[in-house]
Amino acid sequence: MKRRAWAYFLTVGCAAAAFGAAAQQAPEPSFRADTNLVVIPVAVTDATNRFVLGLEKGDFHVTEDGVEQNVAHFSGEDAPLSVGLVFDESGSMDYKLRAARDAAGHFLKTFNRNDEAFLVEFGDAAKLSVAFTSDTEQIQAALKNAQPGGLTAMLDGINAGLLEMKKAKNPRKAILIISDGGDNHSHYTAAEIEALVRAADVQIYAMGVFEPLLSLGLTPEEISGPKLLSEIATQTGGRAFSAALQSDLPSVAARIAVELRNQYVLAYYPANQARDGKYRHVEVKVAQQHGISALKAHWRMGYYAPSQ
Repeated sequence: MKRRAWAYFLTVGCAAAAFGAAAQQAPEPSFRADTNLVVIPVAVTDATNRFVLGLEKGDFHVTEDGVEQNVAHFSGEDAPLSVGLVFDESGSMDYKLRAARDAAGHFLKTFNRNDEAFLVEFGDAAKLSVAFTSDTEQIQAALKNAQPGGLTAMLDGINAGLLEMKKAKNPRKAILIISDGGDNHSHYTAAEIEALVRAADVQIYAMGVFEPLLSLGLTPEEISGPKLLSEIATQTGGRAFSAALQSDLPSVAARIAVELRNQYVLAYYPANQARDGKYRHVEVKVAQQHGISALKAHWRMGYYAPSQ
């Protein structure tokens, strides 16, 4: 069904409820990808941060390293997702663990029949607790057994998620990090993870309850944690959301689910066919629509060309 450009999800709550019903009724759109195709999911919001639906292929312009690209495939409909949950169960999550677990469950309830997910948990170390599955009950059962303790190997958790994501069956891929930020026990450095993230065809989102910066006793890692998560997420076309209160976490989870479900998928065969392994910068521009406030697009900032 064609949607007009001025159609919005007015509230996250209504939209989140909408996908549950839609998942049971609408057939899943298919989206094929091959090794030469560059796939760019794009979320479009207006000045009040509402999602703008109903845009068409001609409303988007994609450039790679400044060169206009021909959009070969376009989808404005919900497509199956492969999602990884990277869940913090370190000691600092002690009193936040229940709210974080409930938020994860809220997010998983938005899944459609062709979606799949996995779970990575991290404290002192990162571990893959549940491999890719379409049975989200397995993930919720594992989360119920989570016990807080130890230090925070968040970057190692992200790396474990990227490794499992290589087994994804769907072209649209995302990792959701649930943490209070502040890595202090990873083998990987922030620079190494940021490089791996740039090389991966995956969007990263983060949500958490961060301590106020004026709180006493915060470590340097805890202070820099929110910024680090934001930097990692932004370059992938995802975003980091913070909750002022633990009770806000379910609405943050719903916001991320809504964004993943209301993305346009643009795909193109790059004009530059050199297999040089270099990083290509991607820019997406959206044509302004009559009667709608200024539009803002969120997309993956680039990718590495194949090297062979």
